[in-house]
Amino acid sequence: MHYHFRIHTDKTGYWAECVELKGCMTQADSLDELKVNIREVLNLYLNENEDSKSVFPLPKKKMSGKNIVLAAVDPKIAFSQILRMTRLKRGLSQKQAALLIGMKNLYSYQRLESPKSANPALSTIARIKSVFPELALDQVV
Repeated sequence: MHYHFRIHTDKTGYWAECVELKGCMTQADSLDELKVNIREVLNLYLNENEDSKSVFPLPKKKMSGKNIVLAAVDPKIAFSQILRMTRLKRGLSQKQAALLIGMKNLYSYQRLESPKSANPALSTIARIKSVFPELALDQVV
């Protein structure tokens, strides 16, 4: 998953704003530092409080323009966000999703939607994909 950032220059250095995520921005003294900060701010922005009801927009597939750069999302964060978005689009609770996937307890499912612990085994991914065929795994990496 990659989001787009527009880079700006001013008298004191550089700053960048995410095109798709309102309020996701950072600044730096150099372009190299800015690129590091972009990835960090993007992952922090998407790794919000797990109890939140917010659903972030997916990145645009293609975007061109002056001073536009791509920033990769950490795969754990991308997976947890995409799974959560897919579940919410279906109108399911975490408990309902856990039962459909065949998980023995709710906590196991909640770990999948938490970027800190989302690291499912291939067999778990296969079960998730069978329940949510629309899940866009290609956007995780």
